[in-house]
Amino acid sequence: MQLKKKTKTFGVNAGIKKLSIQFNLDGFSFYISNSDSDTPILYTEYSFPVSIATPELLLEKIIAIFSEDKDLQQNFTSVMAIHQNNLFTMVPEELFDRNSLQNYLKYTVKTLATDYITYDFISPLQVNTVYIPYVNINNYIFQNFGEFEYHHHITVLINKLQKQKEASKEVPTVYVNVSKKELDIIIFKNNTLRFSNSFTYQTKEDFIYYILFVAEQLHLNPEEFHLYFMGKIEPNSALYEITYTFVRNVDFIQNTKVNFNENDPFSAHSNFILLA
Repeated sequence: MQLKKKTKTFGVNAGIKKLSIQFNLDGFSFYISNSDSDTPILYTEYSFPVSIATPELLLEKIIAIFSEDKDLQQNFTSVMAIHQNNLFTMVPEELFDRNSLQNYLKYTVKTLATDYITYDFISPLQVNTVYIPYVNINNYIFQNFGEFEYHHHITVLINKLQKQKEASKEVPTVYVNVSKKELDIIIFKNNTLRFSNSFTYQTKEDFIYYILFVAEQLHLNPEEFHLYFMGKIEPNSALYEITYTFVRNVDFIQNTKVNFNENDPFSAHSNFILLA
């Protein structure tokens, strides 16, 4: 299976560096930045032409990438891994019991007795992401780099979105992170997390259905709220066009940390989780 690779080099590859990686069953991305200044050095994205069926097969792809990509074969002062999957739920801190992790997932995620379940605490919002990480990939990363940090992608995304000025508005702000077959919908109002969930879609009709369904459940008016896209979506795509048909205020999130130009293989909003 041929991997599609896209890379953007931002500056001189010098000094001490930190590595952030993100993976799901559709691809693998990594971002290298300067540890001291946090300035970007390099961003690379591998896309799989067909979604990987299991975490075991995903690990095989990641091992192949690490063995071939020299940018990953260097020393880093720190490493962070981001697990992107829909095997999660959100639990407010006041209701949270770390001894009941499996109970939180059992109604929304099919779990096995052998599954390792963990959680991320999102301190500013006093909420926890309970999730199943890809343990086999964590083990491989540890073999390569030693101690490292890992989180669920929804944790990283929420932490970054709550710092956006739009999250503080009285009118709810809807953020939609788009992947090849999934969309994350996150809603803020007055710096409060109102909603967070992931949905699987096959068609553009599925896609807009979930957005409008969530809006209806939260009594949001598509004529009033502002929706910001990020991820695998472009202005000329069918997903964008159908959304714009039903939602008045649609835009793409702004990333002020990393700059892309029109000749780059990426859009500024294409990987907000890693690059913002």
